Amino acid sequence: MGKIKYYIKFFVLLLVIISGFNTNISAQQGVQYTQYMFDGSLINPAYAGTSEALSISLLYRDQWNDLEGAPQSQTFSVHSPFKNPKVGTGLFIHRESIGVHQNIQIATNLAYHLPLGNRRYLSFGLKAGMLNVRSDYQSLQNGNPDPTVADELFSGTDFNAGFGFYFRSRKFEAGYSIPSIINKTTNINDTISLDPINLNHLIFTQYHIPVGNNFTISPSFLMKYYQGTPLSYDFSFLTSYKRVLTAGISYRKQESVDFLICFNLTSQFQVAYAYDYPIGNISRFAQASHETMLRYLFKFKYDNVNSPH
Repeated sequence: MGKIKYYIKFFVLLLVIISGFNTNISAQQGVQYTQYMFDGSLINPAYAGTSEALSISLLYRDQWNDLEGAPQSQTFSVHSPFKNPKVGTGLFIHRESIGVHQNIQIATNLAYHLPLGNRRYLSFGLKAGMLNVRSDYQSLQNGNPDPTVADELFSGTDFNAGFGFYFRSRKFEAGYSIPSIINKTTNINDTISLDPINLNHLIFTQYHIPVGNNFTISPSFLMKYYQGTPLSYDFSFLTSYKRVLTAGISYRKQESVDFLICFNLTSQFQVAYAYDYPIGNISRFAQASHETMLRYLFKFKYDNVNSPH
């Protein structure tokens, strides 16, 4: 118990120090996923190495389909435990385009999994990498440059870091993460500024309820706080059949109702799809969003590795 208290105190201190890095941060929504529950490493670096095997995920999101300049993103995520199952590592590559802006993020994840007994673990994760922001304002001029825009093509690269906590047991899991803790504002000219990195908070919980021998019901909740924007959340309700087929529905506050389906074609290969139907004010101009994910688990085993999944 002494070691457990030491690690908890250490990471609480780290949280306080890191939080002090950010002041007067303007608002920007972070990376958004509907299928975050199928691969927790997408939102929390502490998840790295919890799948008992090398895990590779590819995800494509087309948000507000057919709306010109709407967000489109592609994400590659890979993570695995080391020979020592208490340590996990991973790589995260994300590309997103929104109008004239294009962001590319490359980061590595490192996690430590502290056993608490009875197949319960408390994990701590850190993320570090680079974020490149490119903005092509010239494409808005239609061949007629604007003399008030000093740099019509802007590109800049900054260091980025994040961290997270993740608790898991056989039936319950919960996590807290801040995807970006380094903030920098880049001035392009007197009228335009970019603030690509913000202090965003994500809190995730999920509970797995067995129903008979074949079915599992999994309600989950993701709370998202982006500085300067209203508090948002996703509430999902999934049903799994023999770990072969998972289907369900999700509600994103005042934004969309989402339908999810996931097939485990083999014990290693997983294909998932989500359809986001817009609601509320956003439905006046937005089309549906589509999200597709492919995931592969290399089922080599490590000694003494336990996982609730």
